[in-house]
Amino acid sequence: MTLLTERQHDCLYWAAQGKTSWEIGCILGISERTANFHISNTCDKLAVRTRQAAITAAMSQALLSPPRPASATTTKSHPTARVHGRRTRK
Repeated sequence: MTLLTERQHDCLYWAAQGKTSWEIGCILGISERTANFHISNTCDKLAVRTRQAAITAAMSQALLSPPRPASATTTKSHPTARVHGRRTRK
């Protein structure tokens, strides 16, 4: 059985919920590029090519579960996200 890092698991979990890389980045407090990086590494570990195939493989191996809540000491403080120049709520 393949083990995923906590960040790989969280990125893949949110992708399975239909979130885009940008949305995953906002949820986890990372950049869109970093979310793509973790999903790409997950694809490599699961020997698949696409995000959807990674989700399917992880589900068939029972690797996906709801993410653990982040503690206050591990979350980063980020400015309010902006969409089309307008502030959005987190």
